[in-house]
Amino acid sequence: MDLLRILIAILLPPLGVFLQEGLGKHFWLNILLTLLGYIPGIVHAVYIIARNPTHA
Repeated sequence: MDLLRILIAILLPPLGVFLQEGLGKHFWLNILLTLLGYIPGIVHAVYIIARNPTHA
C-alpha cells in the first residue's frame, strides 16, 4: 500500500499526503510546497509517507 501511496505522491503530492495524514497541517503544508515548486511537494509527500508507513 505504501508503494501505491508513493506513486500517487509523485503524480499528485497533496493527494499522497491526504491519503496518509488526512486534512491536517501536513496536507496544507504540502499544498503550499507544491504551489511553490513541484519537486519540494514531491519530496515532502514521500517523506511523510516513508517516515511512518503504518500510520494509516
